[in-house]
Amino acid sequence: MAHVDVHAGIDLSGGVLIDGLPGQGLVGKIAADHLVESLDLAHVGTCHCDGLPEVATYRTETTTVRAPVRIHADESGDVIVLQSDVPVSPSTAEDFAACLTQFLDDEDILPLYVSGKGVENGDSVDDIDSVEDVDDRQVIGVATGDASGFLTDLDVDDPADSGAITGPTGALLYAAIRQSVDAVGIIVETTPQFPDPEAARQFLDRAIVPITGIGLETESLIEQAEEIGEARERLAREMSQGGDESSSVQPIGFQ
Repeated sequence: MAHVDVHAGIDLSGGVLIDGLPGQGLVGKIAADHLVESLDLAHVGTCHCDGLPEVATYRTETTTVRAPVRIHADESGDVIVLQSDVPVSPSTAEDFAACLTQFLDDEDILPLYVSGKGVENGDSVDDIDSVEDVDDRQVIGVATGDASGFLTDLDVDDPADSGAITGPTGALLYAAIRQSVDAVGIIVETTPQFPDPEAARQFLDRAIVPITGIGLETESLIEQAEEIGEARERLAREMSQGGDESSSVQPIGFQ
């Protein structure tokens, strides 16, 4: 039976869940991994929901295998992170969203979802002079139910144009509407083709930290953004040189 299994005997009721599903710019994934590592959050639960890949994942320096989508939390159960090692397919996101949303409703947990908004034609994101220039990154807040009150004091914009949130995040927000669950959605301007630690930093600084009230260091994400920016520049130079080698793209890793 599809369910979320909390196996650590911790009370999560009243907490805030941060979305860590991989998406454009890996904004949620980077933010979730940073939270788990920086706050030393414990693995307290596992998602056994329909729509998730049935795979086992493992990490360096350990022989233990884990389910790909897990719940991590602090000792108080106030900060909850949905950490995922795999993307959720849009074709199966509806089943996963219904399962997770039922769990959030039962436990009275406020979900804080994030979606990267890709910018085309090099506008805005690629025009930023410095990764520290956060004002040029647009961050938009939306909500379901009564959760709009959480957006009041955040450094986020109201939507200036109409739009649709698709993929797993869209399915999660739609499930929140359908099941009358309060939820916050944060849309962050990001580079769609590359991991974007700066976008993740803004999600953390402008949404997660104010809503949860936690103390969190995010400056280390700037170094990741600089490294990825340098790798993007190298790739652009290689592509501009032409020849057969221009079609070969190497993965860009980050810690």
